[in-house]
Amino acid sequence: MKKLNTINCEEIMTQPLKPIEFVADNLIAQGLFILAGAPKIGKSWLALDICLSVAKGEYVLNAKTSQGTSLYLCLEDSRIRIQNRLYEMTDEPTEHLHFSLLANSIGSGLEEQIENFISEHRDTKIIFIDALQKIRSDSPDCTYATDYKELSVLKTIADKHSVAIVLVHHLRKTKDTDPFNMISGTTGLSGCVDGSFVLSESKRGSRNATLYCVGRDIENREIELKFDSEKHRWISDESFSEKDDKNKIFIEKIFNFMIEQKNFVGTATELAALLSPKLESEIFPNRHTKDLVQNAYELSGYGIKFSSERSHGARRIRLELVSGDGSDSKNPAP
Repeated sequence: MKKLNTINCEEIMTQPLKPIEFVADNLIAQGLFILAGAPKIGKSWLALDICLSVAKGEYVLNAKTSQGTSLYLCLEDSRIRIQNRLYEMTDEPTEHLHFSLLANSIGSGLEEQIENFISEHRDTKIIFIDALQKIRSDSPDCTYATDYKELSVLKTIADKHSVAIVLVHHLRKTKDTDPFNMISGTTGLSGCVDGSFVLSESKRGSRNATLYCVGRDIENREIELKFDSEKHRWISDESFSEKDDKNKIFIEKIFNFMIEQKNFVGTATELAALLSPKLESEIFPNRHTKDLVQNAYELSGYGIKFSSERSHGARRIRLELVSGDGSDSKNPAP
């Protein structure tokens, strides 16, 4: 009998890991998502705007994007419709945005098509599939297990390649106080994805809407939107502060501390006592260890090597400035 491949608690809590990257700050992270809304509400305009903005490295809904290749499977549209929409939004083409009007279904070649595209475009950031129903299998079985199994194939690809895959989907006609309960299909869809967005107009045709957001790695929020008929874009007046502002301040303080210190070996309590005056706030040792572990990947980019080890029953933190005086490292923004 095969054994489970387990990870020790201490290992998982002390191992520096690369943080989850956002395609659009605080809005879309790596993983699998659903964007649902009523027919003709403007989901495709939003999907195209996000793809175009990521391809150009521009803001979308006031959120900063991480520039890279975008793929839009516009399976319900024609070439002329896509061309018209693009000209409504921009007059400057970009080589980083790709379209496909046809695609195989899940289990019948779609996975290979997406994998091949990503292998040819290593900087792929986001893939929109519009609409989900066009790539579903022909199985008449509409159960939780079927929905979950189908979408888990796409989630595996998103996780494997650290990209965002967004499935455009429809809502039920039945109203519900929880907008996410209106997503068509079983709860297997919502259970499998990393996050869901529901675009809902306050009144049909008003062009005023709310984008409801929920997810594992994104902030649960409701974003008020208005469709700009001149720009053909959904517009938000909300400000998206970067999720890692506190982390950037922490990294800056650690960097400045290590420029003076060069090396540090000691307990979290000892390090907290030295850093508290510099951070101008009380530092709790357990919180400090967490911040170091979760920012270790970023700290390495500033020439700071972090490790943690247990010695004589006590855990000791080791920090080392491995790039001289730090002049060769990228400096954190003040």
